[in-house]
Amino acid sequence: MVILLMVTLPQLNKENYYSNEIDKYYMSNSQYKSFLQCEAATMAKINKEWEPPTSEALLFGQYIHAWLEGEAAFDEFKNNTPSLFTKKGHLYKQYQLADQMIETIRSDELCMFVLTGEKEAIITAELFGVHWKGKLDVYNPAGGRFADLKTTRSLREKVWDPELGYCSFVEAYGYIAQMALYAEIEKRFSKRNEWLEPLIVGVSKEDPPDKAVINIGESRMEVELEDIERRMDRILQVKHGGEKPKRCERCQYCRATNQLNHIVHFTELIGQS
Repeated sequence: MVILLMVTLPQLNKENYYSNEIDKYYMSNSQYKSFLQCEAATMAKINKEWEPPTSEALLFGQYIHAWLEGEAAFDEFKNNTPSLFTKKGHLYKQYQLADQMIETIRSDELCMFVLTGEKEAIITAELFGVHWKGKLDVYNPAGGRFADLKTTRSLREKVWDPELGYCSFVEAYGYIAQMALYAEIEKRFSKRNEWLEPLIVGVSKEDPPDKAVINIGESRMEVELEDIERRMDRILQVKHGGEKPKRCERCQYCRATNQLNHIVHFTELIGQS
């Protein structure tokens, strides 16, 4: 059983939401997933000892989410991210599909209906012995829902997960756990008695892009929340210094800081991946 840490929490806003300082005080879905992937890398990031490099996929997703926020936010993102554009002001070829994906969403009435509401709404709540933060892509409590915009290689393609086997991208990338967390945090944040309906608007990186509005059953979300609660004791022990973080020996951080102390047989190489 974890115990809620009694600390004075800093005020969250758009400017500091993703800062390392805020991450010391709050858990989030992305931090939770990061701890599951590699405890050592997560702690190095929180302590400002290592910063994950920006990837093409990350910029791709940020571009589409900036469009969702509105024209002003979209223009600001483009002005602040010159690496997306050629000297003539055109999107580099690898990012041009993003505009096609945006148009796929914009031209669909159901997608745009689901994406109607407050954008990038920050919510917080106490859950599983710790303070959590969340940022909802689209928040529409009056409509009884919130929504998250997801980009993926394919909506229909089966994805391999070591625990689940072949499954949908929603399961493989932890989106059910994310939506369950957001639903529970929002319920506590707003002091309502039941969850809002969580919806995912998915759009693929295919040409032409595929799209879907996806819902999630409450029973599966309850299972995900139980799994998160079960893991929180270990995560909090690591985060607050009670336990030494484990290295995964596979991620970028572990590869960059690895110091060999033994020789491996060639048959072990596949087993370690």
